Amino acid sequence: MGYTNVKNYSDGFLEWKALGLPYEISDKAPNTILYSRPIEVAEDVYSAIGATQPPTYENANHNNNLSFVVSTDGVLVFNAGGSYLLAKAIHEEIKKITDQPVKHVVFENAQSHAILGAKYWKEQGVNIISHEDTLKIIMARGDQIYKRTARFIRDRILGSEIVLPDQTFSTKMTIPMGDTIIELMHLGISHSPDDVQLWLPEQKVLISGDITFNERLLPILGHTDVAGWIETLDKVEALEPEIIIPGHGAPTDLATVTKFTKDYLVYMRDEVSKIIDDDGGLYEAYAIDQSAYRDWGTFNELNKMNAERIFKQMEFE
Repeated sequence: MGYTNVKNYSDGFLEWKALGLPYEISDKAPNTILYSRPIEVAEDVYSAIGATQPPTYENANHNNNLSFVVSTDGVLVFNAGGSYLLAKAIHEEIKKITDQPVKHVVFENAQSHAILGAKYWKEQGVNIISHEDTLKIIMARGDQIYKRTARFIRDRILGSEIVLPDQTFSTKMTIPMGDTIIELMHLGISHSPDDVQLWLPEQKVLISGDITFNERLLPILGHTDVAGWIETLDKVEALEPEIIIPGHGAPTDLATVTKFTKDYLVYMRDEVSKIIDDDGGLYEAYAIDQSAYRDWGTFNELNKMNAERIFKQMEFE
């Protein structure tokens, strides 16, 4: 287990699927560059759910969730998309749903799948919003982000450029759009220091960005503050959202994202703490029992890296 490539399974794919074992589909919407087309998650709230794998040529860097809110006074898009072509594709899907123009695009953070579609949106005259730290990261590392992504998606990066946001905020920004009140928030440090969230208080819908995950193992990045992330997740719980669109994985509820995010982080910190208390080292961290998560997407790619990075963070706490 812990893998989703079933080509060597002796009884074949259909038997594997019938047993409820995990598998991945390389493209759920083959007639568009999007990995999947948008679905309605709540009234006037939609999301095109990305692949739960790392960025590849096949998923075209649509490995996060591209969400949007339709109001009586325009559309707000959460995430610019991972390329010019992805941004154009999600806009085409929006036009099938509403005649309202896209007025705002929000970068959830400075990762490639959040920002590289920005040039398309600028051409449409859309206002681009981000956290203030996202602007700093893009200014410092934008070229590096672009070049790294181009290695994965090659010609599918056509038209993409690094574009800076028009507006930034620090902790909260309220955007009234017709009868809809949209709150952009930075609840605190999490997966990335600049992660932002979109809150619809009347519907109790949270578009969480990378503060929450579902269906796959989360990655601990070099700048991820795990202890801070856990504290920030307490603020998510305090909102009492009824529906959450996570940064990765299908829309779900608070209990599910807690399992895939907070519970995993707490478990890993507890296990690393035991190792450090026993004067153990990195070898023991690699051996932490993560078998409970082996059927989650990206487990093979990330479990050892996560153990290493959490150990190195906690070693000198």
